[in-house]
Amino acid sequence: MKFLNPNLAKLPVPLRLGTFLLILGLLWLPFALPLHFLLRHDPNFATIVIMAILFLEFFAWVWVWGQRVQGYAHPFMHYGLIWTRPNGIHALSGLAIGVGFTIALFLIMAACGWVEFQPAVNITLILLEGLLVGLGVGLAEEFVFRGWLLDELELDYGARLSLWINALLFAVAHYIKPLGEILRTLPQFFGLTLLGLILVWAKRRTRYRLGLAIGLHSGLIWGYYIINVGDLVRYTAAVPEWVTGIDRNPLAGGLGIG
Repeated sequence: MKFLNPNLAKLPVPLRLGTFLLILGLLWLPFALPLHFLLRHDPNFATIVIMAILFLEFFAWVWVWGQRVQGYAHPFMHYGLIWTRPNGIHALSGLAIGVGFTIALFLIMAACGWVEFQPAVNITLILLEGLLVGLGVGLAEEFVFRGWLLDELELDYGARLSLWINALLFAVAHYIKPLGEILRTLPQFFGLTLLGLILVWAKRRTRYRLGLAIGLHSGLIWGYYIINVGDLVRYTAAVPEWVTGIDRNPLAGGLGIG
């Protein structure tokens, strides 16, 4: 890839991002298309495998991009993925805060009579599955949005504008759905934007390390996985859905956003 040189770093950020994503897509399609065909009998498993390959290629491609285009000696370290004790403590703290916040939210709803807790089946398995899912998604998405993407935005736009662009792109990326669904679940967009802002602040408050952001993101997913997949609560319909969360999603409800 001789065209990968520091001259690409001089392009405006939309062109840089477009170039990065175009090449990533070209590297991913030769794997994604055959696997989609071979695993068509199990669409869920196919999606997991194809997305796992995408994120692995993303990590590899970011390393090459960081070194060849941006000139970073240690790209992962520059983007905030640092394997140090303080970063690990931040990650564990964020994990505890995220899962604690989610469970506390449902305890508040239970105290108000909006939900009722019910016994869970295979809770140990659900706890383990939720933790693995949370850590996987939290690591991948934080490295994408608060790692590589935030760095590219800050090179051109500075801290304040980059904060808002990053948060809005994070919300949009999770909000690709038909127009009718967008309008029906609109509160979720505000919740996702707020979460994006919080995760950028988390990185900046910890000297641009990703540990706290990864932990917070993972903890929120873990807590929601335990409640939702474990079917631990029953909604009483005592208040409108927009209060507790549209489609049982706290980020799409007034209480969760508040």
